Amino acid sequence: MLIWFAVMGIVVTWAVFQSPAIDYRMVALGAVLPVVEVPFGAGPLHTLLAPTAVLTAVMLATRGRRLVRRRWLGLPIGMYLHLVLDLGWTRTETFWWPFLGRSFSPGAAPEVGRGWVGFALEAVGVAVGVWAYRRFGLDDPGRRSRFLRTGQLDREFVAGGGR
Repeated sequence: MLIWFAVMGIVVTWAVFQSPAIDYRMVALGAVLPVVEVPFGAGPLHTLLAPTAVLTAVMLATRGRRLVRRRWLGLPIGMYLHLVLDLGWTRTETFWWPFLGRSFSPGAAPEVGRGWVGFALEAVGVAVGVWAYRRFGLDDPGRRSRFLRTGQLDREFVAGGGR
C-alpha cells in the first residue's frame, strides 16, 4: 500500500496548508516510511512517538535555517498522515506505545490486514493521483521537472488558481 499513502499524504497536506513551499516529496516519503516495518508487524513507526520524535529532531536540527526546516518538516507531517490514513489510533497499544505498555498490538500490521479493502484503497490512490497530476499542472514538463527536483508545486496551482 504505497500509492494510497504517498498520494493521499500529498493531497491532504496540500488541502490543509495550500503551500507551494512544502517539499511534497518528503511528505510522500514520511507517509510511506512506516510501511518498511510491515513484514515484522506494526512497530515503533506506527506509534505517535515516532513522528513526534522526528518532528522534535527536525525542529532542533534546523534552528536558524528556515529553508532547510521547510524541506524536512514534510517528513514528520507525512508520518503523522500515515497514522491518520491507516486508522492507526484504532490500535491503542501500538498507537500509544510505550505509554500504555511495552508491547505492540497483536497481529499483522494494519496495511496487510485489510484484504480487498487494501486493493480498493490503492485504486482510490491511483484515481486521486491522476486528479492531482492534472490539478497541479504536472502534465507540463517544466512544472513536473520542478516538482521532481524540489518537491514544490507551482504557486499558481496551489493557491486555488490553475485549471
